Amino acid sequence: MAAKIGIMTRHRTGSGQLEGNRAVVSQICGSFVRAFLVALLIATPALMLPWVAADTAQIVVVIALLFSLLTFIEYFGRYPSFVEFRFAAPYNRLKFIAVFIVVMMLSLIARGQTSPNTLSSMLSFIGQFMGNTLDFPFSPVRLIVLMMPPDATEQLTNSVRVAAGISYSVSLITVITFIVFVKMFGWPMRNGAFNVWVNLPLFDPTRGGDIVDRLRRDSGLNIVLGVLLPFMIPAIVKAASMIIEPVTIESPQTLIWLMTVWAILPASILMRGIALMRVAELIEEKRRRVYAKAAAESMQEA
Repeated sequence: MAAKIGIMTRHRTGSGQLEGNRAVVSQICGSFVRAFLVALLIATPALMLPWVAADTAQIVVVIALLFSLLTFIEYFGRYPSFVEFRFAAPYNRLKFIAVFIVVMMLSLIARGQTSPNTLSSMLSFIGQFMGNTLDFPFSPVRLIVLMMPPDATEQLTNSVRVAAGISYSVSLITVITFIVFVKMFGWPMRNGAFNVWVNLPLFDPTRGGDIVDRLRRDSGLNIVLGVLLPFMIPAIVKAASMIIEPVTIESPQTLIWLMTVWAILPASILMRGIALMRVAELIEEKRRRVYAKAAAESMQEA
């Protein structure tokens, strides 16, 4: 009997070690894949554009390796250090996909200016349609076009309009998709239990004040900032150009990354505001359930 118990104990121990080893291997593979995708994203314009200088290519390689290393370290750890909502898919995946789509589409359009093909021509047509549709008075795309210096060529202005139309359209679609996940699919509870402190590593619960009130305050600030940034950035750049020499965007890589940051950064901030509001609602719902259960138990004891 003791021998059987010993065999069963060793079997359970061996099974636990095997499952632990599989989990470690899976975590390493997942971290490596994410790091590779980040490096590929950063290097995409340099890989696709035919006129990239050697110095620029070296800088891009260094930046891609640096960000891929940071990504690997972040996702290799058991708990996140700065990436929010790491265990609440598809929050970060939506942001990555949005950046990848914008960078890929703009790179293909820029490549098509010297080596046109069917795909680049189709994307240019889509971008022209989006740019013209969103280029109405007081729109973010119109402000981006007005940000251009007076001596800018018509071709450069049109390229900026196309890039702004594509990037802003993708950002709007990304935000709407995330709202659908929150409202219709119950994000983040659809993936099981949601741990607030693990998914918000930068949120300090001991800073003072009620957590729900702080989350709602931060949520409102992020939402307002995410809505206003596409309008504020062109105005800030235009005002700064009167004091300092503006950054030229004649380089396709500069145009690609500026338009990506201009559109996706506000969308990311807006998504964070929506996510924080959702977390505040979950905490408040749990409080109500706990209070209702405590009230019911006190009534039964009475």
